[in-house]
Amino acid sequence: MRIEVFYSVRCGKCRLMESVTHTALEELGMDVEVNKLLNPQDAMARGVMSQPALWINDHLKVQGRVPLVSEIKQMIEEERLLETSGAEK
Repeated sequence: MRIEVFYSVRCGKCRLMESVTHTALEELGMDVEVNKLLNPQDAMARGVMSQPALWINDHLKVQGRVPLVSEIKQMIEEERLLETSGAEK
């Protein structure tokens, strides 16, 4: 599983998104690295219009707000199901 957060050092919501994502992974018992996408141009090329943003397996899941831990857990579970079924969104 690949998880990325659009991250800016001066963005408090970005830091919170990273923290909430780590919490969700921990609660799910998953050891997955959360990568930081630091280049705004790369984020915009991938469809992001506002910070923070979260991708799971290259699918943009949320942007412009920090979801609850439960929401991120649901997003991760949905992607895990797609991985196991071999399906693509």
